[in-house]
Amino acid sequence: MSSFTKISPRARIGRNVEIGDFTVIHDDVEIGDDCKIDSHCVIGHPNPMARGRPLVIGPGSTIRSHAVFYQGSTLGEGLATGHGVLVRENTVAGRGFRIGSNCDIEGDAVFGDWVRLHSEVHVGKGARVGHFVWLYPRVQFTNDPFPPSHLCLEVAIDDMAVIATGVLLMPGVRVGLGAFVGAGSVVRSDVPAIHCVTGDPARVFTTLDRFVSFEHGLKAPWPRHFRDAYPEAAWPAMDEVVGRVYAAIAEYRSRAGGK
Repeated sequence: MSSFTKISPRARIGRNVEIGDFTVIHDDVEIGDDCKIDSHCVIGHPNPMARGRPLVIGPGSTIRSHAVFYQGSTLGEGLATGHGVLVRENTVAGRGFRIGSNCDIEGDAVFGDWVRLHSEVHVGKGARVGHFVWLYPRVQFTNDPFPPSHLCLEVAIDDMAVIATGVLLMPGVRVGLGAFVGAGSVVRSDVPAIHCVTGDPARVFTTLDRFVSFEHGLKAPWPRHFRDAYPEAAWPAMDEVVGRVYAAIAEYRSRAGGK
């Protein structure tokens, strides 16, 4: 830790924490053990909307350069960010949260465990995102149905949904359990669980159990072929969510008479 780093005496810093040059650690910050925070970061930026709550960074986290985290958020164990990330006040995230470079999360958002955001994702205020969700580059959440106004209709993404590159999620939509949204889509209405949609407006083109790439020999849901990209600690929770996905598929097929 160099003389160019500014750490408030009121901050609570765990064991074996590395903090880079020109990083500022404000009051009311709790950093867990074995974290690494690169240079030029702002950790615990004060904000009255945090209502006095501290910023909590879980153990084993890595925050890369030029990241800004506001006061009042709680990020779980194993957080990992790219560069230039913004996370505003009152954001809550579970274990293994990954935030790609140049993402911004506009506060009051909730993320489950093992959520992954690629680069340049914008998450609007108040969003709700489940476990094992994938948000690919340049996914955009909106929440104002008549801008500019004080209205806020939050977007919700259920467990194990995949939102591909460049998707626009309009105010108040919900993407269901295990659903897939194709690249460049505009989601203007709710996406049912275990369905796959694409286009503007996004429309159903198949169900998850029939979503297959014959060219690459891959079949949904993605834990069939991507489980090894997660630590073993994540596998029991993954199995539980996959079980619910398969149950939803079975229920859908039963209602459809097996068709």
